Amino acid sequence: MATLNKNNSAVKRIMQEARELANDPSPEYSAAPLEDDIFEWHCTLRGPAGTEFEGGLYHFRILLPAEYPFRPPSLMMLTPNGRFETDTKICISFTSYHEELWQPAWGVRTAIIGLQGFFPLKGKAAVGIGSIEHPTTERKRLAALSRSWVCPHCRESNLDLLPDPVALPDPVAPSSSTESAAPPEPLAAAPVSAPSPDTDSAVVTPLAPNPVATPNPVATPASVHIERVAAPIPRPRTQVISQPRQRPPILLDTAICVILVLVCGIVFRRMF
Repeated sequence: MATLNKNNSAVKRIMQEARELANDPSPEYSAAPLEDDIFEWHCTLRGPAGTEFEGGLYHFRILLPAEYPFRPPSLMMLTPNGRFETDTKICISFTSYHEELWQPAWGVRTAIIGLQGFFPLKGKAAVGIGSIEHPTTERKRLAALSRSWVCPHCRESNLDLLPDPVALPDPVAPSSSTESAAPPEPLAAAPVSAPSPDTDSAVVTPLAPNPVATPNPVATPASVHIERVAAPIPRPRTQVISQPRQRPPILLDTAICVILVLVCGIVFRRMF
């Protein structure tokens, strides 16, 4: 790569955009400056979905002026496509044909996305320098051929420069092990098949067994006990037994009487 003045505002801006596009790739386009000229970019663009360009891959050049980003770039299509002429500067709103509409805040990414939006235009909206009008069948044919088209400078096919995005796998169906983990349903009783009319009745029809006399069941003590337990048991009443009040011992009564006599004697002496 030629020596660049990294203090130049255009060089700073171009290198910044190159880093951003390298760090944030898109499945719709790929772009990078040439190694020997940072002001020329080569880009590969995917055809818009839902149009006759769907599935196509288109290679083009972006030429940046020395005054970039204050002046707009120029675009030149390289891959035959049926919408734009090859090796001719395209006249659209954000190219050098309309410098009055360009905004310095725009960049290379803006030009790439804008060019993709101009592919499906038809009629008067598609008229301009570098625009052509081919039948839909021809555009579809060129779209199929564009995938293997090789850029003479890059020496790689468009499909190598912009591979198709990897398709997401289909959701996994529930495995048989999951189904077997479900609780088994209860088995229904097997129906008794009626005897066929063609079958010998002597073999199919069983003989009725002789009745056997069974003794009447005798209630055992255990069964009687169960019946008694099952009956409600009345809750016993709580009886309060009053105990006779214990009398104080005789010595305690005597002591109390003596104390009373002494107290009365003392009081009597003081009064008389």
